[in-house]
Amino acid sequence: MKTLLSLLLLAATPLAADEGWPRSIDHATGTLTLDAPPQRIVSTSPSLTGTLLAIGAPVAATASAADGPLTDDDGFFTQWADVAHDHGVVPLYRDLEFDIEALILAEPDLVVISETGGDSVLPFAPEIAAMGYPVLILNYGVNPWEDLAATLARVTGQEDQARAVVQDFTDHAHAAAERIAHPAGSVSIVSYNFFGTYGVSKPISAQARVLAEMGFTVTGIPPEMSGAVQQSREFDFISHENLPAAITGDSIFLLAADADDIGTFMADPVLANLPAVRDGRVYALGPSSFRVDYYSGRQMIDTVVAQLAE
Repeated sequence: MKTLLSLLLLAATPLAADEGWPRSIDHATGTLTLDAPPQRIVSTSPSLTGTLLAIGAPVAATASAADGPLTDDDGFFTQWADVAHDHGVVPLYRDLEFDIEALILAEPDLVVISETGGDSVLPFAPEIAAMGYPVLILNYGVNPWEDLAATLARVTGQEDQARAVVQDFTDHAHAAAERIAHPAGSVSIVSYNFFGTYGVSKPISAQARVLAEMGFTVTGIPPEMSGAVQQSREFDFISHENLPAAITGDSIFLLAADADDIGTFMADPVLANLPAVRDGRVYALGPSSFRVDYYSGRQMIDTVVAQLAE
């Protein structure tokens, strides 16, 4: 079944045979013109590497995150690490510490940079471009991974693969919806003590859109709480004390969480009177759900199924 997301991608991504080369691609800071598909892509953004891999782009190297529970020994995010290793991707530099010499040694014919986020090397983009390397700058903070996949597909000539992975993702979400018992009522997605912050998802967030594909109705904070919002993008961030009033869903899904995090959340005395806490309707979205791409999104779907399968 076609969904709005897959139909939008079909409309936004011209067929490679129709467009041909050279191509001009608008991106965050200008227009990039390529005479032919790149053959050695270097990603300075691990948050974008997963989408590059999902569409079959020729990634030669990627920046690596710091070692932790969400990465392997090379600093690759675990949700796509196996795919990266299977395709011969090597670490560009570790701990997100930009290294221009490592980039030169990688001999890229395209450098992918994030406009924002902790893995952004945007200040170095002019230097990279001045050395003759084509630079593509994307913003994963405001653009869904499906839109990023569409842009990267035009850059790489991988339009068919991009359409296929978006449709596969949608089909996976719909198949999951048939396998679970949906709790009655609406749901809230809560970011609980994630790097010391507290927030409630808007119905338009990446995580909310995945849950919507699975048949859930995601609700945000009530209008009367708008004055308590400290920061807002896809999540409305508020104080810990205001969190109970901001959660209006009959059930709760916890961002970047596992079973242990559910226990911590339910033991919080500030939240004890929430109906979802009293009735045990609190679920995890999985550790990798803090940012949704093809791989982490599928993990999120499977995590929900594991808790709610009929």
